[in-house]
Amino acid sequence: MSQRRLPALDPLGALLSAIGVAALVFLPFVVFKANRVVPGEARTLLEFLPAGPLLAFDLMLAVAAGTALFVANARWRLAVALLGVIAVAMAVAAAGNALTPPGNKVVRVAPGAGFWVLLIALGLMTTDAITRLRPGPAMRVLLLALFAAAAGLAFASGAFDHLSIMREYAVNSDRFAREARQHVLLAFGSLAAAVVVALPVGILCHRIPRIRAGVIGTLNLIQTIPSIALFGILMAPLGALAAAFPWAAEHGIRGIGTAPAVVALFLYSLLPVVANTVVGLARVSPAAVDAARGMGLTTRQILAHIEIPLALPVILTGIRIVLVQNIGLVTVAALIGGGGFGAFVFQGIGQTAMDLVLLGAIPIVMLAFSSAVVLDALVDLMNRAAR
Repeated sequence: MSQRRLPALDPLGALLSAIGVAALVFLPFVVFKANRVVPGEARTLLEFLPAGPLLAFDLMLAVAAGTALFVANARWRLAVALLGVIAVAMAVAAAGNALTPPGNKVVRVAPGAGFWVLLIALGLMTTDAITRLRPGPAMRVLLLALFAAAAGLAFASGAFDHLSIMREYAVNSDRFAREARQHVLLAFGSLAAAVVVALPVGILCHRIPRIRAGVIGTLNLIQTIPSIALFGILMAPLGALAAAFPWAAEHGIRGIGTAPAVVALFLYSLLPVVANTVVGLARVSPAAVDAARGMGLTTRQILAHIEIPLALPVILTGIRIVLVQNIGLVTVAALIGGGGFGAFVFQGIGQTAMDLVLLGAIPIVMLAFSSAVVLDALVDLMNRAAR
């Protein structure tokens, strides 16, 4: 008789399952604090979930672990991972509702280490399943949009209002919208200005090879300067400019605030766009250029209709690098009054209020991730069209 073979263990699933079990057993699921700044008390699921919901939660996580270990079908893995994320989210919402006394606006219920570890493990399982499915560019953007819509509806429903991070948001809602707008304007505005300058410079470096080393070397030197040092260096000349020309100060050009942040982000953005423009143009087939020239096209027409379109996927890859980089660097700009989500991060650090730190950090991560997904999809579409 032939022996029936057991299904092979998935290595990633085994790792994630072990991490999830360790998180449930050894780490607190939430932290209860009598007010915003006092040390918290670790609370486990047993302390706030009734027996029925607790059993359902444990069964859901057991199904997720079993799927991660033994199921190879990517669609099943994705569905179960998403259900696990929903279960973890519902459990932390239940913790906020159960541990907050009615009408109390002072206590804080913050997600604990166990929650974050479980969420990361299920998030990695979700990412792995999506990678195995190999969705097209449009599907990746659609999945991102569905996730954003589901998260928005969940937060708008009020189910998470008793969690500490939502308490911080309620207090800072008007300011949150203002800082979000400032963060986006700084990141995208500096990128737009850099593209306007870097694209012609990259084309020039491609056309005149003898200047390429000097330009790339200079931009590379700027890239090596730490961000906080560059912000500090720019404060002196911009402050002197504002003192010498009052009209400059009236238009926001000062030693602190938005001006040094924009200039620093602009300088950091130049190298990836210039370098990728040079690389993209160098990869254009000489045969295509010769054919266009043989058809009577001018140098400008060849550049606009042949070279730039063929090099665009590589150029967009550089723009993607810059955008993700700038979204992160705007955080540091808050130290010189540039605003953005970094204002919450550094204020929370100063006040030892981790919930305020998360109020700034989580949107930064999501904004960078969303931008990367959208631009990656756009690059993929252009590469497919080029084939």
